[in-house]
Amino acid sequence: MNLVNSMRHKELDDKQKQFDKHYIEMARIWAKNSYCKRRQVGALIVKDKMIISDGYNGTPSGFENICEDETGATKTYVLHAEANAITKVARSNNSSEGATLYVTSSPCMECAKLIIQAGIKRVVFSEKYHTQDGLELLARAGIEISYTEE
Repeated sequence: MNLVNSMRHKELDDKQKQFDKHYIEMARIWAKNSYCKRRQVGALIVKDKMIISDGYNGTPSGFENICEDETGATKTYVLHAEANAITKVARSNNSSEGATLYVTSSPCMECAKLIIQAGIKRVVFSEKYHTQDGLELLARAGIEISYTEE
């Protein structure tokens, strides 16, 4: 790679890091829409520099907006932010094929499976989930993973 191409590549990398930082900030803001008390997570699906879907963790449509039971445990039917964003894009005329998912927390195993099936090629996150098995599955599927510190 010659010097000019190397400099252009670095400029693109720097620009992508700026985009990543801004989209993660937007996902954090979107997470504030969640009614969950234990943890609020936001997700954005971006393709060709356009947000094509968004989501935050919460109960399914038509359910009460209460994520925890009387003991404080998360209800089993609460959807993760990634699942909400993926199902939302599935109901639209958009395709997540080749898109980037920005999510405030690294994906769990179940969300990783959805990400793979949705054709998402890159995942950027800012907080580590308590298990890393979702990230391991994404890596195994050849999906690019980026950790962006807060």
